[in-house]
Amino acid sequence: MNFDLTEEQQMFRSSVERFSAPIDVEKRRKMRLSSTGYDRERWEQLAQMGLIALAAPEEVGGMGGSAVDLALVSEAIGNANSPDPWLELGALPSLLLAAGGAHGALEKVVGGQQIASFAWAERAQRYNLKAAGMKAEPSSGGFTLSGEKTFVMGALIADMFIVTADLDGATACFLVPRDCDGAEIRAYRLADGSIAGELKLTRAAVSAAAKLDLSEAQLAGIIAEARLYAAAEMVGLGQRLLADTLTYVKEREQFGVAIGSFQALQHRLVESYARQEQCRSMLYRAALTDRSDTAAWHRAAAGAKAFIGENVDAIAREAVQMHGGMGITDELTIGHAMKRVMVLAKLFGDTESALSEYGAEYGKAA
Repeated sequence: MNFDLTEEQQMFRSSVERFSAPIDVEKRRKMRLSSTGYDRERWEQLAQMGLIALAAPEEVGGMGGSAVDLALVSEAIGNANSPDPWLELGALPSLLLAAGGAHGALEKVVGGQQIASFAWAERAQRYNLKAAGMKAEPSSGGFTLSGEKTFVMGALIADMFIVTADLDGATACFLVPRDCDGAEIRAYRLADGSIAGELKLTRAAVSAAAKLDLSEAQLAGIIAEARLYAAAEMVGLGQRLLADTLTYVKEREQFGVAIGSFQALQHRLVESYARQEQCRSMLYRAALTDRSDTAAWHRAAAGAKAFIGENVDAIAREAVQMHGGMGITDELTIGHAMKRVMVLAKLFGDTESALSEYGAEYGKAA
């Protein structure tokens, strides 16, 4: 099988690498510690490059990128250790809005004029996509939403929220403007320094057009894609962690020699390299899975997320061990990369839950 990238794929990857390269540790820290957790001007630049449009179909003004195209962008962002929330605030909302028929909102998101965030997580629900605490009731001219969501990524910079709610026993998605009456946000920081928050809606009224035409099956398919792109970013982060560690052990000396000459460290680095190559193979195996076989596609995405999350986490821990105590600090890119891996590894399911889903889908196929 030919795994060579097309000219267009190489162009996108190179564009991401050039865009992300100028971010040094100090600039990254200042960006994360800003009042909203991210720079809006930088987001508009990212949109102008077409990186958000890549996730939207051509028929609605996007570029119709394939799973491999999007995985390449996500991997390049990870390899640059970039703080850009392309996955959670760009690709994922674009996929949801496109599938749900909200083309007006999608146009603004793709153009970078507005930012959308997916509000799906609820307390005591773990990684269950089915809405329980957030309720939607039909009202005159639309719907009324009441309930709470947690782990809403980009909560302070988002202009709108795609909120899942229970509507007559089924999970439906609604577009809720940030300034909607009855909406309250309580923000907090995640391990990687980004800002998430809790969204509370108290009889928030939205129009009938705010309901996305999105079935539960479609939603599950989009989340499978999001898992794949989270795994892709972790593959990129793993590559960055390994490369930075190799450079460090060649320069750091103990007893008058570079620590990279110690056989014990060489063995651990070789094992990390093997893990990294296995992760990349697993990623593209999943990305190339036939989407027409829904069960196989969901199984491949869940399996890739579980395998890559566990192995890149192991690479990150080895990198920190070899750097010593400073490896976990914000002074080095190693610390930032490890913390981002910690967040991505649990996005839409940690290793245990992803493996459970993989086993359930495998059981259905058998």
